[in-house]
Amino acid sequence: MDVLSDADADERLAGTPEWRRADASIVRDLEFADFAGAIGFVDRVAELAEEANHHPDILVHGWNKVRLTLSTHSAGGLTDADFALAKAIDQRT
Repeated sequence: MDVLSDADADERLAGTPEWRRADASIVRDLEFADFAGAIGFVDRVAELAEEANHHPDILVHGWNKVRLTLSTHSAGGLTDADFALAKAIDQRT
């Protein structure tokens, strides 16, 4: 899978306003009403990640907050797979 150029990544990021660029990754922070809501969301993301065979870094913190970080580690940067998974996640939130 080819790594996207900075310009291509920035262009795709413009279509996903909930996500921000962090070096060779895209990141989204979410806040839920409670811990159960945060973990339920993580479970939904896990299902999507398994379907896509593309797995984000997931951080649950502050009892009701989740940070998702997407990057294609094997390619060394952002690829189509990252933006496809971000879009699938956005459609489930």
